[in-house]
Amino acid sequence: MIPAPLLARLRQDHRFLLTSHMNPDGDSVGSQLGLARVLASLGKSATIWNLHSASEIYSPLSGFAAIHTGEGPPDGFPGRFDAAIVLECPSLDRTGLADKISTLPLINVDHHLGNQCYGVVNWVDVGAAAVGVMVFDLARALGARVDVETADCLYLALVTDTGGFRFSNATPPAFQAAARMVAAGARVERVSHWLYERQPEAAIRLLGQMLGTLERHHDGAVATVYLTREMFARAGASGGDSEGLIDVPRSIAGVEAVALARELGPDDWKVSLRSRGSVDVESVARARGGGGHRNAAGCRASGELASLLRDLVGKLAAAIESARVD
Repeated sequence: MIPAPLLARLRQDHRFLLTSHMNPDGDSVGSQLGLARVLASLGKSATIWNLHSASEIYSPLSGFAAIHTGEGPPDGFPGRFDAAIVLECPSLDRTGLADKISTLPLINVDHHLGNQCYGVVNWVDVGAAAVGVMVFDLARALGARVDVETADCLYLALVTDTGGFRFSNATPPAFQAAARMVAAGARVERVSHWLYERQPEAAIRLLGQMLGTLERHHDGAVATVYLTREMFARAGASGGDSEGLIDVPRSIAGVEAVALARELGPDDWKVSLRSRGSVDVESVARARGGGGHRNAAGCRASGELASLLRDLVGKLAAAIESARVD
């Protein structure tokens, strides 16, 4: 159920700033671009500001080129905006822009477990397969027109967050939402081409670098990989080029949980976790101040790489054993 205060706020305000988590993925990018188009169709303005740029595979989406990135705010900030809408971000600090955007009234729209409800208005639906689905429902509730380009954005958000409808969140409501998006004009074949057949060469070279670090533990049930800044440099890759690479070791037969540690700075790591079935990696990430979903989560970590990986292996092995007992 969409909260009435959220609908009221979107109807009364006219100038919105949209943002999401650092290193935005398909759901965050598709949701932001889709919502920006929904608001524009209602005669309102929306500016997207993310700390990091997104992968170029999303560049065909309408409005992608206009996304403002970096630590510096867009023109007219903050006076030009009535409110900031934070999408797909369970805690404000994960935007990387918390100290700046908190000067505006915050509207929090998310589907992650453990969302901190930091907004003046909060809509958290942990049953939603993607925030893109929530935006689609929001458009309908506001009486906004969902055109082909908007449907493409929101369908892409749904496809990426369900892993192409392969993950456990590919529920009957997720497929029903996809059907509604396609009925609204979402171009399935075109979106699939953007996602799976336009990989930058740098991303493929980075994949090769990552696979060279592959190790298996706990009788092969846990896989670990890592990416250093030097690997990114050798591949000519940027942060967005690492999106989705963790799904490759996850696809190995017998692997139930995967950890990918990506170097951000000296002894500073972004950890991505993936799992299968009932293996809960969200609790592992949450223990380190992160979060996400049962089968897909992440956090920041500091320290020496070998020690970090050993700790993650132990935690993932425990999560696997707990799932086996249950």
